[in-house]
Amino acid sequence: MTSETEVTPKKLNSDESPKGKRRKLFRGGMGLSGKLLVLTILFVMLSEVLIFVPSIANYRNTWLRDRLAVGGVAATLLSESETLSPQVQHELLEATGAQAISLAVGERRNLIAMDSSQMNITKTIDMTRDSPWDAIGCSLQFLTGTRTGQIRVIGDIDMRSGGRVDMVFPASLLRDDLQKYALNILQLSLIISCLTAALVYLSIRSLLLRPLQRLTGSMMRFAESPENAREIIKPSGRSDELGEAEIQLQSMQKSLNQTLNQQRRMAALGLAVSKINHDMRNLLASAQLFLERLEMLPDPTVQRVAPKILATLDRAASYTSAVLSYGKVQEAAPELRVIRLASVLRDVEEVLGLSSYSKGIEMHVNVPETQELEADPEQIFRVLLNLCRNSVQAMEASKGASEVVCRIEIHSEVEEDMLSIYVSDTGPGIPAKAQEGLFKAFQTSGKVGGTGLGLAIAAEIVVAHGGKITLDKDVTTGACFKIQLPHKHGVQAAEKVTRLFPADSSKG
Repeated sequence: MTSETEVTPKKLNSDESPKGKRRKLFRGGMGLSGKLLVLTILFVMLSEVLIFVPSIANYRNTWLRDRLAVGGVAATLLSESETLSPQVQHELLEATGAQAISLAVGERRNLIAMDSSQMNITKTIDMTRDSPWDAIGCSLQFLTGTRTGQIRVIGDIDMRSGGRVDMVFPASLLRDDLQKYALNILQLSLIISCLTAALVYLSIRSLLLRPLQRLTGSMMRFAESPENAREIIKPSGRSDELGEAEIQLQSMQKSLNQTLNQQRRMAALGLAVSKINHDMRNLLASAQLFLERLEMLPDPTVQRVAPKILATLDRAASYTSAVLSYGKVQEAAPELRVIRLASVLRDVEEVLGLSSYSKGIEMHVNVPETQELEADPEQIFRVLLNLCRNSVQAMEASKGASEVVCRIEIHSEVEEDMLSIYVSDTGPGIPAKAQEGLFKAFQTSGKVGGTGLGLAIAAEIVVAHGGKITLDKDVTTGACFKIQLPHKHGVQAAEKVTRLFPADSSKG
């Protein structure tokens, strides 16, 4: 008896499990949320720097113009006096922060005020000729402290006769004010950057990160238990790309869930078939022994029927030996022989019990007795038997009043180098929904008790013979299958069969 093996899922250690892989992925690294926050702050700070440089230059120009304005007003009011007292000069210099103030009107130049410190002018700034780029470069020099000593600033003042004021300042005075201004701007930029980053982070987290985390979580839960339909994600109804991703993920999870359930069903079916196969072979062997005893009886009917029954039992016994062949890669390689198609169809008619019209179903065979075909007789018998049995079962299930015609018609046509065999019936037909996966395993046409293997096995056998089987969709009543097989095999057919089934392939 076939040994039973129980397949248990392999247990994953903590590092191989989905949660372990996730921990390993983020171990020692920054998550997407943290990276987004840091990048947002950096980009906002970069924008603030691009604004900060021109603002520093503008602050320098404003600082110089304000002092020139104060100095110019004072120089205008005191220009009529030849000299000023030291106290007034000190107060004027204290108010402007300058070390020297002079007024030039035309060719005349008057020194308004000056302290007693030594002059070391390292930079002269003419406000009437100062360009924006010069202002930016000069501001950065003062801000970084690379410019020392005194600076000389020249600017026009509003006088009827025209005039220019000339003032000398210590570089440290402008540097200190620029640094205070830059510190205030930096603090404000940090506050704006953090606030902007927080708003952007919260917005993107709500719109993108949380839905992505939801998708990731659904993938992880489904990976842990793909056979549980409750773990399939439910779309949130979003109309954007993430909503489409949710729909596609749900479709993929449903397909995978159905595939796994089908594989489990196939595994259970294989185990059940192996058990039934063992017992069936024993029963068939016993039936053959009983039939051999019956053959010894002199009754003519027994002598006529017993060989056919024995042949059927032999055929059934061979089926039990190959019943699991469908679970392998392919069916056994066909053993090509020259056969008469009409003889095979008569065997099918007798096995189905249609020769005596006992089931109320007619079988009309319109195939010439001389029609020969090069094929495996047992495999072609299985193909035709499966098709005719499906027709019989469909018509028996839908048979109503006695006037309903139940008939199977089989005829053949030679089309170029192919032999076409048509198997049609007057049954209810095949629903359009079932026609999509008609020749796939476990895809039944809706009949009660069907396994969905008959047409799949028939299609595999026909393809192994170098032909094809199709459903004629133009037929409006019943169902009609068209089997196309090579009419003249010759050397080409033998080579094709050799390619499909190498010499070392095992028989199912």
